Amino acid sequence: MRFDVLTLFPEIFTSYLGQSLLHKAIENELVETALHDIRQWSDDKHGRVDDRPFGGGPGMVMQAKPVVECVEAVQQLGDAPGNLIMLTPTGRKLDQRLVEELVQTPRHLLLCGRYEGFDQRVSDILKPMEISIGDYILNGGEVGAMVLIDSMIRLVPGVLGDEQSSQEDSFSSGNRLLEFPQYTRPREFRNLEVPEILLSGDHQAIARWREQQSLERTQERRSDLL
Repeated sequence: MRFDVLTLFPEIFTSYLGQSLLHKAIENELVETALHDIRQWSDDKHGRVDDRPFGGGPGMVMQAKPVVECVEAVQQLGDAPGNLIMLTPTGRKLDQRLVEELVQTPRHLLLCGRYEGFDQRVSDILKPMEISIGDYILNGGEVGAMVLIDSMIRLVPGVLGDEQSSQEDSFSSGNRLLEFPQYTRPREFRNLEVPEILLSGDHQAIARWREQQSLERTQERRSDLL
């Protein structure tokens, strides 16, 4: 799977791409990433890509020309143009079902906005899929792009050490319950002990306990899922 990230601040991704599962997936050629600085498509000698909004109002708006030309150039770098995703608070809210849809496409261009967002003509011309990671406002789309990458690579075969792990996660396909509580060594910590059932070796009983714990946790914390 390939991710092309289009942003004004590619350096934000430097540390992220060099850590943990994503770094290993890139090393093992399961995932490919490329960063593209939108400022390189600016006609301004200072690399400016924003201007004041027509009609007045606070903040600045990202101009259509450098963004559209950047996207069109990056689309030509692969065998297929890929799926263009604009990270925006006005988009479809991200959930696991959408992640499972997205992972079926092998290439994604993640378009990260800043300031007051994009000139509307960016959407009118490019017709991207617009996605929001939640009902709150961030300084830009970069964190949203990282969330998308993180959620999708877990479903790429070979990225996780145990493929069953992603299937048992909260919100995974067909699972409307929150994940059950997990424990590891030591058996006792600050007078809190691991439930005896998990030490019994009775896998059927453990499965029933975990299912019950998931149900109770969901009822308590996210009853809307039931």
